Amino acid sequence: MQKPELLAPAGTLEKLKFAITYGADAVYLGGPMWGLRAYAGNFTMEDIADGVSFAHARGARVYVTVNMIPHNDDLDGLDDYLRQLAALGVDAFIISDPGILTVAKEVAPQVARHLSTQANVVNYRSAQFWVDQGVSRLILARELALTEIAEIGQHVAAELEVFVHGAMCISYSGRCLLSNYLTGRDANRGACAQPCRYQYYLVEEKRPGQYFPITEDARGTYIMNSKDLCIIEQLPKLLQLNIHGLKIEGRMKSVHYVATVTKVYREAIDAYYANPVAYRFQPQWLDELAKASNRSFTTGFYFGAPGPDDHVYEGELYERQYDFVGVVQRYDAAMQLLWVEQRNNFQLGDALEILQPQGAGGELVINKMFNETGEEITVARHAQMLVAIPCQQPLQPMSLLRRQTK
Repeated sequence: MQKPELLAPAGTLEKLKFAITYGADAVYLGGPMWGLRAYAGNFTMEDIADGVSFAHARGARVYVTVNMIPHNDDLDGLDDYLRQLAALGVDAFIISDPGILTVAKEVAPQVARHLSTQANVVNYRSAQFWVDQGVSRLILARELALTEIAEIGQHVAAELEVFVHGAMCISYSGRCLLSNYLTGRDANRGACAQPCRYQYYLVEEKRPGQYFPITEDARGTYIMNSKDLCIIEQLPKLLQLNIHGLKIEGRMKSVHYVATVTKVYREAIDAYYANPVAYRFQPQWLDELAKASNRSFTTGFYFGAPGPDDHVYEGELYERQYDFVGVVQRYDAAMQLLWVEQRNNFQLGDALEILQPQGAGGELVINKMFNETGEEITVARHAQMLVAIPCQQPLQPMSLLRRQTK
């Protein structure tokens, strides 16, 4: 079987570099317009050029989301935008709208066209329709069981891509109308206000102003708040379907999330393909995934329709076990000093856990540290300040340091 591509989110140029360094075969990102993450960092054209250069130098690919559902005025400038992306060398467009697909075929035929999950492909007839329109990869709807995915694969010659990890949406593959109705922010044009995470109450029409929680929790109920998708324990069942792309959700998530989740799935995929017969799920993979912020986990629709246990009714809050505090910039072997860029306050006495791009991590207890001028300090409190920490263990650049929450 062909090893599937591991596809990671890149909300910013920095996250792109971390995703690839931690094992992604490809990244997906949004440009200045026509994507579905208006409030993500998103990329300028210069960022996309730098990202493509970084990725291609390491054998990775870059896919750009052009998957909004546009109104007439959204089409202004689209032709030139796609031409510019093609000239920068992006590897594929992710598209959901037939009009954008038509333009892409006309102005940038050399760039592969992937069908976004927003197009809601849930059967092989729809899949074949899109293939006939010039799509080379189908990012299937999330509302499919493994058996349905297998059947689509038997009928269609195109590549198939599915989500394996990340936030789930209450609306059909993310095509939400509720955001527009409640806030005027159109989810289908990139401006989702995430109303599925809001707190809701029940109101009886003859008792205006009286709000009743639907459950007995006095804070209300979160009736549309899904747990996060996580397929790591059942990954072999998905790999046996010969899927071409395994996708991690999360362009608005942190560097820590991108690095952690990408590394875990990289290790699991490689372990399976190294020896499918001897493959065993490693409990530490799930433990590691839990260290990135999440809403607890569900397997989504893969093994049947989600039930009450697949939702979080008590609140919107993430489970967060660790704080991400620093990024390793370099290791000075002669001085045995680790130079770290601060991302969250840390201080003397902290026991930090190490996450490296390759191999095992470990622990670093801070007994002494210095600022850039060599002055000894007790707290790294300034955003992105450089700190030198005595350390006998050489660490790889772009290793992450994190501290268990109290």
